[in-house]
Order: sequence, then C-alpha cells, then structure tokens
Amino acid sequence: MTTRRKYSKEFKLDAVSLVTDQGYTRVEAARSLDICAQMLGRWVKEHQTGDDQAFRGNGKLTPEQEEIKKLKVQVKRLEMEK
Repeated sequence: MTTRRKYSKEFKLDAVSLVTDQGYTRVEAARSLDICAQMLGRWVKEHQTGDDQAFRGNGKLTPEQEEIKKLKVQVKRLEMEK
C-alpha cells in the first residue's frame, strides 16, 4: 500500500503560479512537477476562490467553521442547562 504524498503550502503556491502567472498549461506544469494534472487543477481552483484561505492544511478551520463549531458547543451546553 502506498502512502499519500503531502505537499507544503509553498509548493502548492509555486505550482499554481506556473499556471496562473507563467503561462504553463496544467498538464505541462503537472508533468514537470511530477504530480497529477487533476490535483493541480484543484489547487488552481481553490487558490482562485480561496480568498487567503487556500491550502490551510489538515484540521485547520476557516473562521466561519470555527464560529459554527463554537456555536454548536454553546447550543449543546444551553440545552443541557435547560
């Protein structure tokens, strides 16, 4: 069984830069970096719609997700008090 490769945020940003800034196609950039073109496409899409939240890493929540989590805990606590 193979293990999943993990890529740093810097690597992903550099890979996305090849496509968005330097004019490489996704296939060319993916081939030169030895990664899957579909994965690079996901990275480009996430970067374009991520508004500085792209490539947060595993387990790191967006501010909205953190607020929802806190509110759920508060609701549960209040229900228990009731």
